[in-house]
Amino acid sequence: MAQHFSLAACDVVGFDLDHTLCRYNLPESAVLIYNSFAEFLVKEKGYDKELLTVTPEDWDFCCKGLALDLEDGNFIKLADNGTVLRASHGTKMMAPEVLAEEYGGKEWKYFMSDTGMACRSGKYYFYDNYFDLPGALLCARVVDSLTKNNGQKTFDFWKDIVAGIQHNYKMSAFKENCGIYFPEIKRDPGRYLHTCPESVKKWLRQLKNAGKILLLITSSHSDYCRLLCEYILGNDFTDLFDIVITNALKPGFFSHLPSQRPFWTLENDEEQEALPSLDKPGWYSQGNAVHLYELLKKMTGKSEPKVVYFGDSMHSDIFPARHYSNWETVLILEELRGDRDGKPEESEPLEKKGKYEGPKAKPLNTLSKKWGSFFIDSVSGLENTEDSLFYTWSCKRISTYSTIAIPSIEAIAELPLDYKFSRFSSSNSKTAGYYPNPPSILSNNETLTAK
Repeated sequence: MAQHFSLAACDVVGFDLDHTLCRYNLPESAVLIYNSFAEFLVKEKGYDKELLTVTPEDWDFCCKGLALDLEDGNFIKLADNGTVLRASHGTKMMAPEVLAEEYGGKEWKYFMSDTGMACRSGKYYFYDNYFDLPGALLCARVVDSLTKNNGQKTFDFWKDIVAGIQHNYKMSAFKENCGIYFPEIKRDPGRYLHTCPESVKKWLRQLKNAGKILLLITSSHSDYCRLLCEYILGNDFTDLFDIVITNALKPGFFSHLPSQRPFWTLENDEEQEALPSLDKPGWYSQGNAVHLYELLKKMTGKSEPKVVYFGDSMHSDIFPARHYSNWETVLILEELRGDRDGKPEESEPLEKKGKYEGPKAKPLNTLSKKWGSFFIDSVSGLENTEDSLFYTWSCKRISTYSTIAIPSIEAIAELPLDYKFSRFSSSNSKTAGYYPNPPSILSNNETLTAK
């Protein structure tokens, strides 16, 4: 494979929406998401009222790449070889001797080194995006509460978390104005969303003018997608995209057969009829990558049009687009932003108070003191020498399934379309695919070999 990647060589450029084209004000959105679940658990399911009170320090627990064992309430951070680097029971971090006794340098029981390892199953849940992360803090505090009050050893709260998702985020929630999340975003979008800078809008038009087909593929429902796009891009946003696919139910969009997941037409944001194939550009719901690719062949007149897809979730965007569709993939990795400048997210002026003011979350893209680096870590309790350092499982997946990783679309919007990015590949260095800079911890440990 070529050492370099260029947008100019692509026929089709696709985008996820949430945390990709649409950047959120993370300290504000995190509190809102947390509250949307916590209030449901307390008011509808009878959980401890303590869950409603969060201190600014509590947010340090949030770190992408953690797995929650749904049976024992343990959170774990995996090395690239499947061993456990750090662990907690609820929010309480395990001491080195407890970690050694519990996991003992062995492969985690659910770890699979091949591509088949799911991020979600009935036994565990991986937290790999900013929408999920506030839920990690909430679940950890639920475990704390159940352990303290009931002395529980096994846990079955997950069914209540799922019910909270259904209550707040079901397809009709936006229209019905139910739950906490959608009514609050509608009330004050400027508090939670960053508008796209002019450089990004200009870049999208530049791609279009260069003859690229532009796609938007989001798991958000049609009405919420419309609100986000109008706010971040303007009322004429539909002119930018040839095809908009909402309620895409990723990763199933990539992994399911066409018969399992047909495209649906939409009218007034409601699904109307299932389609046997996709024949023309437009705005659709659900669907599958196979039928989409057939349409892209027709639109480009090429037997194998080259597609690149931008997304923030390894589980929903990057892995499935690469593994099932063999698309080029650009990972939006805001940890690169937090790693370099350490500045807090831009926030609204102090006078802009609201119902969900709450204690500010730390920017979720910054380093967790409890969990350490997202990219490299040492085995807890061992001397922090080069020999005891491991790439994390998350870091390994980035270099395996991403073409390149960038902190935001804005970071590349002013580059010429034929700019040649160094791509991740087995023949390049581990840091090659990060643009504009690799994480400092990776630069400082570039000689580290994978265990």
